Amino acid sequence: MKVFLSLFFILAGVIAFKVFIRRNLPLPVDDQRLLVASDNHGPVPVVVELFTSEGCSSCPPADEVLATLDKTPIPGIEIIALGEHVDYWNRLGWVDQYSSERFSERQSDYSDAFKLDSVYTPQMIVDGRDEFNGGNMARARTAITKAAQSPKGIVELALMDQRLSVHVKNLPRITAGEKSDGLLAITENNLRTDVSRGENSGRFLNHSAVVRELSVLGELSPDETSFEVTRNLTLAESWRKENVRVAVFVQERGTRRILAAAIIGLLNK
Repeated sequence: MKVFLSLFFILAGVIAFKVFIRRNLPLPVDDQRLLVASDNHGPVPVVVELFTSEGCSSCPPADEVLATLDKTPIPGIEIIALGEHVDYWNRLGWVDQYSSERFSERQSDYSDAFKLDSVYTPQMIVDGRDEFNGGNMARARTAITKAAQSPKGIVELALMDQRLSVHVKNLPRITAGEKSDGLLAITENNLRTDVSRGENSGRFLNHSAVVRELSVLGELSPDETSFEVTRNLTLAESWRKENVRVAVFVQERGTRRILAAAIIGLLNK
């Protein structure tokens, strides 16, 4: 009996050692540029969007809130920050170089979903479920913590040489009558602007997680709980790759509820 137990423990130790080695082996030389991100077995992803503008005098404090959330996440939660600069302030003296009509339209869709009378800046939206003034840090942290308690699907991202592979699975049940979209957002950190006109004239504004591109990866029907897609990323030469991140999330069209999300840096630091 003692001999049998000794052999059993030796065999178990060998198996455990092999599993440990397999999980901790470095990538082969040819795969060193392969980056992988997944929200499985990790912090819960929560998407935090800020609709902002360099032409809005009340926006810089909200930009700081987003930057703080981006740099100092809440324990157990991965905050996916998206700074979306609207373009409707541009006619009032200062043209925001990061602004886009696409972000103004996206904010308008949120306004309809929340049944608001109008759009405004700075507006923060958490996981497509809660909206409030973007300068309110306490409200932001409360909304993020609440959003992290909702069921989320799994998004696995693999990136090599600016070719992104996306695998989404285990999505929670889609709201009856809804369709959802897989969305790709490319963001850039550490941006700064010297504003010479408009409400922020004379100020240096710092920006984090500025959305440089927002596009649709694909549509999911109500009965789909997974999808896969591969996309070649196109980056402007002016974007600093060390500051670029790629986020993917799944969102219902009508309710605006976000069902899954993940983010990955363009370069392995």
